[in-house]
Amino acid sequence: MKLYPLKFQPFYSYRLWGGNKLKSILHKNYDQESIGESWEISDVKNKETRVRNGELQGKTLKELIAHFKEALVGNHVYQNFGLDFPLMIKFIDAKMPLSIQVHPGNELAKKRHNSLGKNEMWYIMQAEENAELVVGFNREMTQKDYKKHLDANTLDEILNIEKVNQGDAFYIPTGRVHAIGAGVLLAEIQQTSDITYRIYDYNRVDKTTGQKRELHTDLAIDAIDFTYHDTYKTRYTNTKNATNKLVYSPYFKTNFIHVQEHMLRHLKDVDSFVIYICVEGNIEMNYKGQNYTFHKGETILVPAMVDAVNFEGTNAKLLEVMIL
Repeated sequence: MKLYPLKFQPFYSYRLWGGNKLKSILHKNYDQESIGESWEISDVKNKETRVRNGELQGKTLKELIAHFKEALVGNHVYQNFGLDFPLMIKFIDAKMPLSIQVHPGNELAKKRHNSLGKNEMWYIMQAEENAELVVGFNREMTQKDYKKHLDANTLDEILNIEKVNQGDAFYIPTGRVHAIGAGVLLAEIQQTSDITYRIYDYNRVDKTTGQKRELHTDLAIDAIDFTYHDTYKTRYTNTKNATNKLVYSPYFKTNFIHVQEHMLRHLKDVDSFVIYICVEGNIEMNYKGQNYTFHKGETILVPAMVDAVNFEGTNAKLLEVMIL
């Protein structure tokens, strides 16, 4: 068996706040209602995505890593994570607001859940008029002040609200209180973790259970970073046919690429797998004479052993993700 750029069959997740944009805008193929998340690349137990193209069709990430090792993920990644794939890629469609939530860091997640923490980033693919996000606090904050607002049901007074548009990007490190608002379709890049502490959920009842969803207010207190920031939005350049730095963190690095007609991307010095997420338009990637076409809402994983790929597209926009 030989490695090549890999596409995966998404894992679709019901969410009480989910809409239909994953189907109507990103052309996902499913029959269920209220699908809020499309897990494009996942190594979460019992929610693993499987290869859907070529001779490796049906293989999970763990099976691929066990066989190909460094050739698939890179030396650095294999040494640090072994058979575990360190990132997850999702598309999220919020018809209604998500709960106010926070994710624990690596140390706390390891202690409580034997899991990685959940540092993540968002790229807004589509947003309805006046759509917004919750990201961080809007003033200097202490744990004592936070508890007062939580008990008084006045969290909305201290949370930072961001109006959003297509192309906006936000880094959400562990500890940062956040929520996706209604009318937002986005791409999410995160560590492989499914640990979320729900702080407030608008007293909603899940129609599948008839119950309110569990809150984790006590667990969340120790996980929250109360640091106030002047700005939370990530600024980036949009130079065509170039890698524009978007989010660089210790957990993943993301570039924004705007392909206009043709771009050759050299990857020889990249000791990591590379994931490309198409967030606008259609793109054709050529590797060793083989064409891989993908469009808005599709993701492809390029193995670490690949030296270069060729892109062809008209006004196509990609997120390029790796670990370095």
